[in-house]
Amino acid sequence: MLLLTAITMVLEIIAGSLFGSMALLADGWHMGTHVAAFWITIFAYRYAKRHAENRRFSFGTGKVSVLGGFASAVALMVVALMMALESTHRLFVPQTIRFNEAIGVAIVGLAINLISAFLLQAHHGHGHNHHRDHNLRAAYLHVLADAFTSMLAIGALVAGKFFGWNWLDPLMGIVGAVVITKWAHGLLKETSGILLDNSVEEQTLREIVKGIEADRDNRVSDIHIWKVGQNDHAGMISIVTHYPQATDHYKQLVSNVRELAHLTVEVVHCKSEPCLPIPDSKG
Repeated sequence: MLLLTAITMVLEIIAGSLFGSMALLADGWHMGTHVAAFWITIFAYRYAKRHAENRRFSFGTGKVSVLGGFASAVALMVVALMMALESTHRLFVPQTIRFNEAIGVAIVGLAINLISAFLLQAHHGHGHNHHRDHNLRAAYLHVLADAFTSMLAIGALVAGKFFGWNWLDPLMGIVGAVVITKWAHGLLKETSGILLDNSVEEQTLREIVKGIEADRDNRVSDIHIWKVGQNDHAGMISIVTHYPQATDHYKQLVSNVRELAHLTVEVVHCKSEPCLPIPDSKG
């Protein structure tokens, strides 16, 4: 499916450039966004497997795919800007479009998307691994989005050929640029937070604190939880208590937070009352 999509992407980009169709070019670049995402995932899996035992990666190789996604998103934003500028220019300075050839290539692209969707649906229906099924579902939705943009391109080209609505072609180029920008912006937002070690959601922090403080008289005095991969978190927690236990005990208290792949726990033995300072009621 990936190879079929990549070949079709190249075909549409080349054909869109040769035949003067921005709609076809936009469809090709939109398919390129998904091909890039799939390739990044494959590269990340292979790289992570190859360096799984490499101690130079303190928190594992989870950020490899995140870094690749961030770089791809930046490149796609540039592509979307160029598409939008060129499409806007063609709205005011129309160019000759070879409709028959462009429509033929767009139909081929739509056919490839439908075949890919059928293949992914078949694998998704017979899959039993929960994580793999989510990946297949994401890929399936990407292919459906590609099919939708292919239909828009065909519609614009047909309208231009039979009704003389040539303005629809560059308009579809702008639509394609907007779609790519939205996808790239979402990817930038998601990956930049991980790369900058942003803290996780407040709900996750509250869940961790609640799990620890529900045991004995534990109090969390300091907590830092951040993402080291798309689905993996690392954390450092300081706990004060009158009844200190082994660190494994506290790790077990938050074992329900499955995203915590790396956790460092500091246990401070409190020998006075109270373990933590009581806030000033006046302030």
